[in-house]
Amino acid sequence: MAFSEIRTIFAARMSILITVIAYFAILFGISHLTRGKADNNTFFRANRRAPWYMVAFGMVGASISGVTFVSVPGMVLTSQMTYLQMCMGFIVGYIAIAFVLLPLYYRLQLTSIYTYLGQRLGNRSYLTGAWFFLISKMIGAAVRFYVVCIILQQFVFDPAGIPFAVNVVGMVMLIWLYTRRGGIGTLVFTDTFQTICLFTALVLIIMEAISQMNLSVGEAVRVISDNPMSRIFVFDDWVSPHNFWKQFLSGAFIAIVMTGLDQDMMQKNLTIKSLKDAQKDMCTYGVAFVPANLLFLALGVLLAILTGDVTGLKGDELLPGFVQGAADYHLSFIIYHLFILGILAASFSSADSALTALTTCYCVDIRRQPGNETLRKRMHIAICAVFVIFIILFRAINSTSLIDAIYTIASYTYGPLLGLFAFGLFTHRKPNDKLVPYICIASPLLCYALDVATQQLWGYRFGYELLMLNGLLTFSGLWLSSNHLNR
Repeated sequence: MAFSEIRTIFAARMSILITVIAYFAILFGISHLTRGKADNNTFFRANRRAPWYMVAFGMVGASISGVTFVSVPGMVLTSQMTYLQMCMGFIVGYIAIAFVLLPLYYRLQLTSIYTYLGQRLGNRSYLTGAWFFLISKMIGAAVRFYVVCIILQQFVFDPAGIPFAVNVVGMVMLIWLYTRRGGIGTLVFTDTFQTICLFTALVLIIMEAISQMNLSVGEAVRVISDNPMSRIFVFDDWVSPHNFWKQFLSGAFIAIVMTGLDQDMMQKNLTIKSLKDAQKDMCTYGVAFVPANLLFLALGVLLAILTGDVTGLKGDELLPGFVQGAADYHLSFIIYHLFILGILAASFSSADSALTALTTCYCVDIRRQPGNETLRKRMHIAICAVFVIFIILFRAINSTSLIDAIYTIASYTYGPLLGLFAFGLFTHRKPNDKLVPYICIASPLLCYALDVATQQLWGYRFGYELLMLNGLLTFSGLWLSSNHLNR
């Protein structure tokens, strides 16, 4: 390799590294300006002073995550734009959260939403819900953050000979540094910045793809709409996992459990001063999720057309492969920086709040010491360490689409939470609290057995509707073990 080529490659790697460093410098600057008084009330609740519009905007970026940035464009290769059916269901779920769950949380003035389970169902129900969240969120957040670590490893650290484990430890340590004092109070502002970066990168990548195809924006819209990969609705195949009603209803319930029953997402909503403003935040955020994902899917169609023969490509490889082969498509080198910026913004806006929520849940729900600042600081470090271990383990076992992995995990681990909250909200009965942990563990195991049995007997494989079945089984078990409340 000629010296000039080596120098060009080195300059490219260094420029990407400078982009990463500059990005984190801005995050640390925001953290310093917004951290306020470094106490538990700020860390857990942001003193309930967050502007609702900032929370709504930031939550779009936090929900999208690096998984969406990488996986959703590639979904068009196997399932066209049918993912939008699920996104439409999300809107129904967010409306349910806004007008059923948020009034309850604000009326009880909760710091952790799982406190409700203790008040309504009993102590073991409370601990069961908290532990299911801890496990679910740790696994889900590790899957999401795995994306940014893999991308940075591929584009920056592998050429420098830096091991993956060092990469992961370094990235998680950076999150800990800018969240350790301000907690959720800082994240309201950093999420806003990161969402701006995310959508700026996405739009500019789309414009670069359109430019390479020598199309105007209007022509690009027509090309996308005329392509078979732009199919959104599937009404004619009831067996297909992409059937509209399966996707739509699954989307509604996934939104409810992964936002309304998730301490991570609800903790941000509970930083808003009033219920009315929190409801405006939730409805705005819910509607915005559809056009946001439409942009990602549109990018996927453009990339599939631009790259030509997509045979053998995995969905998660479409966008990274396009960026990595930038020279083959005569792309501007800025595409590398936009891609890295988008991945950083999407991944860190979800991982930082997840670590904060996990710390909150352990201190408030498991240890019942919301005012113990020493415990909070120690647990924040411990949660980060466990997070690193989960990411490294996931790299060893991952063999599926990342976005599919997220929702599959949610179907099994959030189902019991759905059953617990539904039982508390919609019945006047009290379960046998001693049996609740066993019911919540048995339900996902039974779901797995049913999924295996139906595949072998009838060739039917459950999709994301497994979440609803899981919640129903948990609800049924609680009902069978319950007695009427005296009210």
